[in-house]
This record gives sequence, C-alpha cells and structure tokens, in this order.
Amino acid sequence: MADLVIVESPAKAKTIKKYLGKNYDVVASVGHIRDLPKSKLGVDIDNNFEPQYENKREKSALIKELKAEAKKADTVYLATDPDREGEAISWHLAHVLNLDGSKPIRVTFSEITKTGIQSGMSAPRSIDMDLVNAQQARRILDRIVGYKLSPFLWKKVRRGLSAGRVQSVAVRLIVDRENEIKAFTPQEYWTIDAKLHGTASKRQFPSKLTEVDGKKAEIKTREEADRILDYLKDKDFVVTAIKRSVRKKQPAPPFTTSTLQQEASRRLSFNARRTMKTAQELYEGIELEGRGAVGLITYMRTDSLRISEEAQKAAAQMIRERFGDEYVPAKPRIYKSKSNAQDAHEAIRPSTIDITPEEIKSSLTNDQFKLYKLIWERFMASQMENALLDAAAIDITAGNCLFKTTGFTVKFDGFTRLYEESSDNANEEGGAIPKLSENEKLSVNSLLGNQHFTQPPPRFTEASLIKALEENGIGRPSTYAPTITTILDRHYVEREQKQLKPTPLGDVITEVLKDHFENIVDTKFTAQMEGSLDKVEEGKEEWYDVLKNFYGDFAATLEKAEHDMEGKRVKVPNEPTDIICEKCGKHMVIKIGPYGKFLGCEGFPECKNTKKIVNETEGKCPKCGKKMLARKSKKGKPFFGCEDYQNCGFMTWDTPVSDVCPQCGSTLFKKAGKKGKLYCAKENCGYEAESEGGNES
Repeated sequence: MADLVIVESPAKAKTIKKYLGKNYDVVASVGHIRDLPKSKLGVDIDNNFEPQYENKREKSALIKELKAEAKKADTVYLATDPDREGEAISWHLAHVLNLDGSKPIRVTFSEITKTGIQSGMSAPRSIDMDLVNAQQARRILDRIVGYKLSPFLWKKVRRGLSAGRVQSVAVRLIVDRENEIKAFTPQEYWTIDAKLHGTASKRQFPSKLTEVDGKKAEIKTREEADRILDYLKDKDFVVTAIKRSVRKKQPAPPFTTSTLQQEASRRLSFNARRTMKTAQELYEGIELEGRGAVGLITYMRTDSLRISEEAQKAAAQMIRERFGDEYVPAKPRIYKSKSNAQDAHEAIRPSTIDITPEEIKSSLTNDQFKLYKLIWERFMASQMENALLDAAAIDITAGNCLFKTTGFTVKFDGFTRLYEESSDNANEEGGAIPKLSENEKLSVNSLLGNQHFTQPPPRFTEASLIKALEENGIGRPSTYAPTITTILDRHYVEREQKQLKPTPLGDVITEVLKDHFENIVDTKFTAQMEGSLDKVEEGKEEWYDVLKNFYGDFAATLEKAEHDMEGKRVKVPNEPTDIICEKCGKHMVIKIGPYGKFLGCEGFPECKNTKKIVNETEGKCPKCGKKMLARKSKKGKPFFGCEDYQNCGFMTWDTPVSDVCPQCGSTLFKKAGKKGKLYCAKENCGYEAESEGGNES
C-alpha cells in the first residue's frame, strides 16, 4: 500500500508526485475544506470565542474522495503550504480525516525540487498548534469585525457595505493622502541653473546655485532670481574645490513578498494579485521541456532575507562562470531581515540556480517568464560584487555665489551588469564631468532662472501602498494582494492609471469609521494586533486572550456608535456630470452600485432612469466607422471595442490614437510596450509605422 500526501493545489500535486514516485499517492485539497459558516457569525463569544467550523458544502464530493484515499493509505502526510494558513488547512484536514495531529504527519516544502521534497519528507513533525491558533485568531478577529461592523454600515450608510480590519486601514491611508493633496498649497520657488565648460574640454556640464553670501539659496520670486542673474552677468566662474572619491554601490537584497510585489508593479506593471498568482505557479511547478514538472522558485510568502549556504555557493559558481572572478564578493553577502520578520522561510529565490530564464522561456507563459526573470536576476545580483563609481563634487564660485556640480563615471559595473532596482521616485544622478582643475576659469554657455512650484505628496500606487502597509506593520506578506483586490472590488478605491484614488464611498466610510471606530482604522492599533498574533504564533500568548482583549473595547465602542447615530444616515455624494437625462431633463450623476459605477438621474426616486457609463476614446471603428469605447473584460483587463459591438464585433487590446492611416484614412492603433508600433486595423490595408513613444498597458 502507498503512503498518501495531501497538498493544496493540483499543480503542486503533479510536481511532487514526479519526485516521490510509485510508493506515494499525491492528492490536492484545493485550499480549505472547512471554514466558519457563511450565513452566521459562527463564533461563540461567551465560550472563549469557540469557532463553529463547517465542512464546505462545495467540497463534499472531494472530502468523500479524500476520506477514501486516507483509509487505503499506510500513512497520511499533510503537505500544505509552509505558513500559518497552510498549517490551519492541515489541522482542518486532520480533523475531517480523523488523523492524530500530535503524530508526525505534517511535512513542509520550502521549494518544490527533488532536494526540497526529500528534505521535507525526511523531517515529518506534528501539527504546530501555535501556528494554527495564530491563524484561527486572525480569522475569528476578521469575522467579528466584518459581521458586527458591516451591518452598522448598512444601517448608517448603504446596504451591502463591508468593513475589514486591514482593508479599512488601507483605505484610510489612501483617503488621508488624498486629503493632503487637496489641502496642499503650492509654493513658488526659483533655481539658477548654469551650463558651463572648461578650457581643456568644450563639453558643457550643468551646475546649480546652492549658496549666496554663505547661506542656502532660497529664491521665492522672479524678482529675486532676476537680481541674482543681473549680479552674475560680469562675474567669473572659477573652480574653487574638487572632491573626488570612489563610491560603492551595493545591490538590493533578494525579494521578500512585499518587495517582489513592489518591484513587479514598478517594472512589469503587474498588480499585486497578478504577481502572487504567477509566483504561486512558479513555486508549485511548471512543465519544462525535457525536464518535466519543476518548481522554479522558493516559497513566495516570506518576510525573510535569509539565503541557504547551498544557494549562495551555486550563485557564486554561476557568477564566476558567466562574468568572471572579479564579480564574486570575497565573502558571501548576508542580508539582515527586519526585526519583526517571522523568518520562517528563505527569501524568494530560484530553487535551481542554473535554470536560467532564457533557456526555459519557451515553456513559460509571458507573465511567468517576466516574473521568473525578475526573481532570478534580483537574486543573482544580490550575490554579486559592489559597483564602483568614480564620483566628483565640484564647487564653483562666481562672486558671492556658490554653484555645485556632482557627477560620476562607472569604474566597475559589478552587480549593475545584471540588474538594478527601480524606484517610484527615481532621481537621476549627475553624469560624467569633463576633466577640470582647481582655479580653472570656466565659460558660461547659459545662465537661466527657472520657476518651480512645490508638489503635493503623490497618490499611492500599489507598490507604494504595499510599502506603507509593511512599514506600518499592517498585515503580513499573505494579506497585501487580497487587501488591495478587496478595496478595489468593493469600489472604496479606484485606479487612475497606476494611482489609487478614494471614491466618494471610500471617503464616507473612512470618515464614519474615524469618527466612531478610531481603533479600527488606526495604523498603530492595527500593527499592535499583528504583534499580538505573532506572539500567539511564538507560543507567548493564548489566542482567545488576544480576542478577549480586543472584543471588550470593540463591543462597547459599537454600542456607543449605535447610540450616537440613532436615527441618522450618512449620504454618499454622487459625482455630477454634464449629461442630461432624456426622460426628465435633469442632470445625470455617477453612482456606485454593487457592480460598479453607473449613471443615474439626480431626480431619483421620481425619475429612475439609469445608463451604463461609456468611455469614448480616440478614433473610429475601422470596421463600421462608429465610435470606439474603452471597455473591460470579465477579468478586468482593458480593451477597446466598437460602440455597436454586438452587431459589428470589432475589438482589440491595442490603443486607438488620434492619428489616421496615410494610406486609407482609418484610425491607427498602437500596440502595447515601450516600442509599440502604430498600425492600421482596416481590412486589407496593412499599414505599419514606428511610434514615437511607447504605451505600456
């Protein structure tokens, strides 16, 4: 008889079965098989918050199959994901299948490779109840908040709303940032910018005024700028100091869940959900040509920067072979994880270093290739030697004014030969400076006063929101993607290009929660709750004590809010439009319903006229000549289609532009990507041209 191994996903089961062989059967639970009931709270608050779990109705046939397989097996091993939630799934499986969780039936795999699976199977253990209880506490905590707070919002704002412990804080961060932007008053300031060249080289370089009379140059008006420019007209520009140094530039550490999501957003334009879905596929195993199913990366939910010695040695060997000895550091790099990191797993890295992205590209989807390439290059670069820069800081004096110029040239490219981290706020560093000497008189090519205005803080992107959640200790690696998905799906927040902006509904809910449930949307309180859950995982605190400490104040706050808002209801303001209702002549307004935004008459309820919101784009349909509309697929992917789509049928993923085809006069379309080509979509035309700029989707 074979032993049985139960994992979470069918893809993972297939990969593991390949390595374990005929003495093992491997089946999948397809996630949770048991949970709190959907139709009621399912928590006995008066009995130490005892949860009332139920088998999932839709999993009844699968549970029957699992029971039959378990009955036939000599030993059943539970090999769900190696984190809190995976531990809880194993615990639920043990309960349903009548397994003794105190026996060594739990195995974990940090990577789905032959080595990783053999290592996991060689060290079975009992189910870790501290991990299970930490997950139970989180689940029950979120259930209490959702089931108690959501009905309050239904009564006081609108039916169908929901509140969540982490999601409400995320929305508050976005709302508070938007309020900062609205309240921001731009301040005018000026800079004096020179372009100069020396005597030995005519190549010009920039320099900026930094001091006047030994004090920082703060120029607030055109008049002040003009006075300084007038003063400088007849002044000599002389090099008074040159400071040269060799600057070391260190590589970024390998990815954690948070930094992977941030970098995939910045570099690949992946949202967090897309990143984690693709990473899960890479972890569970991909069918590679000539190799079979292979898990390509280590476990992707981690906050640790730890790297195994084996992986470091393999990386050093490949760096040496590919780039040379000088690219390998004298000592392997050790990156220190944050103080609050759980450190249960390694950082995210390729599970087999010598499987390069290029050699398996044909076996991967486009998303899988892009993300694997990003993970592989980031990890390899993290193990490479520093880049060395010849840096120069030049002081240039003109009368009582001091100008400064900084620049560098690359002395040794180091890790940058392979990869450099991107940034939301990338500031270009100075380029190479021509050779200059002290006391050298410089020639002025141009001297200008430039007007600027201070800028408000930027709206959050997915990348910067994840960074803020992590820095504030809100949520954990597994929660970032579902949190952002939830607040977008519930229309509390919307995307404008890559930026996150609160909707009127998000504004109203946040204000209600701030006024009556300050702790629920307080970043420090939420972070403290995460710390308490960590203590449960470490065995330092009882899970029901964490819930008791929370619930006492929460119940009292809810009762007070019910009393304070008795008979009151908060109205969500509608967004006005210039569109006239054809039934009554009043204006249409933008409303938010369960399925998103729509147009409704401001005369409601007397006039119940509603319309879909249509977003017209540039150009005309190349098939029938009618208007083109921006639409979204069922999965939320934007595409463009004819307004008479049902009859015409024309659609494309490419963006229509205002330019017309020089051959037939039809609308031109631009393919996605930095070098997206322009082309004509009219049948039998075939016109194509290079575009001046990309249009990354």
